Amino acid sequence: MHSVTELRAENNYTLWLRFDDGLEGHVYLGDLVSTQTFGMLCDEAKFSQAAIDPISKTVTWEGDIKLDPDVLYRDVVSKAVAALH
Repeated sequence: MHSVTELRAENNYTLWLRFDDGLEGHVYLGDLVSTQTFGMLCDEAKFSQAAIDPISKTVTWEGDIKLDPDVLYRDVVSKAVAALH
């Protein structure tokens, strides 16, 4: 399992993430915030309050919203691989 070590909420529902192995990259979450489960994050002010959960080492927001760090990691890796081709 991967851990998020740094994060920055950016414009347009995008997170910049760094993981425990040094991998870093951007993840776009615009499609996710349009769902009912994550709808409260469609307010960019709330989205910008992303933090790292001190126990699970993943991205979290108030209201116990957490994202699986392995899913985020795979998204960053897939973008890096696609950029090589």
